[in-house]
Amino acid sequence: MTAAENVNDPVVGTHDAVAISLTENAANKVLALINEEGNPGLKLRVFVTGGGCSGFQYGFSFDETVNEDDTVIKHKEAELLVDPLSYQYLVGSKVDYSEGLEGSRFMVQNPLATTTCGCGMSFSI
Repeated sequence: MTAAENVNDPVVGTHDAVAISLTENAANKVLALINEEGNPGLKLRVFVTGGGCSGFQYGFSFDETVNEDDTVIKHKEAELLVDPLSYQYLVGSKVDYSEGLEGSRFMVQNPLATTTCGCGMSFSI
């Protein structure tokens, strides 16, 4: 009998580890920022909100709290948190970090996005 067949056993939902990924650059930057803060409990949270010039926009924050329904993606020792609502818009995405003429920032490479704005922080599906 599997856990799904026995209603007394908890069933834990899992996601494919490559459904959303954190690149090497992003993981290194997350770890560097956590070290600067001196708080090893911090994790990078990526989320999607309505708005922006293309309909949805990406947001990033550091968070110590892992909610019960969050998906946790790990690369190296860095952890990325994604809430269930945002997850559906981020399947197959890579969270990256870049430094260039436009400044330094975390960004999302999202294969589901049909259009994006010039800054890359807003998208539509």
